[in-house]
Amino acid sequence: MNYKNPVIPGFYPDPSICRVGHDYYLVNSSFEYFPGIPFWHSRDLIHWRQLGHVLTRRSQLDLGGVRCSDGIYAPTLRHHQGVFYLITTLVNAGSYRNFYVTATDPAGPWSDPVWYDQNGIDPSLFFDNNGRVYFQSNRGLTFKMERAIYQSELEIQTGRRLTEPKMLWRGSGGSYVEGPHIYKRDGWYYLLTAEGGTSYGHMVAIARSRDIWGEYESCPHNPILSNRHAYEAIHGTGHADLVEAADGSWWMVHLAFRKTVGDIHTLGRETCLTPVTWRDGWPVVNGSGTVSETVVAQTLPPHPWSATANRDDFAAEQLGLSWVHLRNPDAADYSLTERPGFLRLRGMAAGLSELASPTLVARRQQHFNFIAATRMQFIPLEPNEEAGMTLLMTNEHHYDFCVTNRAGRRVLVVRYHLELIQQTAAVIPLPPGPVELRIIGTRMHYAFGYSHHGEPFQEIARVNTRYLGTEVTGGYNGVMIGLYASGNGQPCAGPADYDWFDYQPQEAHS
Repeated sequence: MNYKNPVIPGFYPDPSICRVGHDYYLVNSSFEYFPGIPFWHSRDLIHWRQLGHVLTRRSQLDLGGVRCSDGIYAPTLRHHQGVFYLITTLVNAGSYRNFYVTATDPAGPWSDPVWYDQNGIDPSLFFDNNGRVYFQSNRGLTFKMERAIYQSELEIQTGRRLTEPKMLWRGSGGSYVEGPHIYKRDGWYYLLTAEGGTSYGHMVAIARSRDIWGEYESCPHNPILSNRHAYEAIHGTGHADLVEAADGSWWMVHLAFRKTVGDIHTLGRETCLTPVTWRDGWPVVNGSGTVSETVVAQTLPPHPWSATANRDDFAAEQLGLSWVHLRNPDAADYSLTERPGFLRLRGMAAGLSELASPTLVARRQQHFNFIAATRMQFIPLEPNEEAGMTLLMTNEHHYDFCVTNRAGRRVLVVRYHLELIQQTAAVIPLPPGPVELRIIGTRMHYAFGYSHHGEPFQEIARVNTRYLGTEVTGGYNGVMIGLYASGNGQPCAGPADYDWFDYQPQEAHS
């Protein structure tokens, strides 16, 4: 059998997984986007469907003022005695606070947070068979402590820390040791870590001990996974989690990225799957310690889900699970009922370039080659008012395709915002009535076109993809495709109405 990586393409990093019977559940980081932490379900580890999000209320997740690539970091998902536990870090301007939430139904609702007072990122929980529960992160009580993996025991019912954090392991020698997870097998405690930084040098290492408090001995063939010297389409492999399948086979989920053009990647870090075997008491990943885009392995019986619709006609009572917002949205800015069959956006004062919550719904770009389109109606009365589509990486790096007002005329504009570089690529006069906007993506370019009154699409601008790449913008995210409205300083006089949105990949995992 063979399958293709990534198994969840697009900006879905830091996967954590657990098994309940024959069902597998997985979560990802979500950073500054709301709702937080997408939650997935699979029966074969290859085909995944989204069940929802974990953090859906402001009482669980307040993202006010959170910068790009801050917010929710690296959750860990575990299941114990009928309860799901999700532990994660909320990062905000140098503050790192760890908390966990619980649910008996993975689709929710999940509890409000229980805060925990050990510092560091990438927190994890381990439920030992003696009833004790342990917390691991990459720091102790303060960030002044040496970077390493630390552990304390906690009272899971209350979140009370029972012991002082103790250093377990400094890692195998790579930089930025983080992402700890503990597993127990054949009387050994195994401590899995990520090292090397989440770029081309990323890797996975492991150590073991007979005592959960150590000492931990490093695996003699660390790193057990790294593509840093491999000639593969998959790069930056790291931040992993292990799971034993119902048939006794072992698997690793981990993040990786694919290059868009040159050494630039734009889709963010994606979720991959790699087989694991055990040899002399140590895990061996994919037989070689590397992973390919096409993996040949004895897989579980296939269980594909029904295909998810790529077109949204905005006929449901709620937005689909692929849509998210920047930080906590104001519900008054969005409506699926005021004009049935349309998504109505009310542009408020916040714009896309601010660290705020502009009126925006966005979904991840998951493929290099795609066509994204919408049909919208918007009458801007003032020059500050605009609505349309955006390709957004950060508040300082986005391409906008919008209807606005210039010199008293309604126009269609393609504009790019790259830190201090703000440039208009095209301005087209727009007659009254609805307009269809279309973005065609390839590895090299985004092409912007429009159609009015059913006429053939006309391309009006083309912009390079590379300037939205992580190596240019920094941060941890991938490109988001959004629908938005903004008054850029004050509310818009009228709403923007979107009839439908369509996202079509042009080839599988293109």
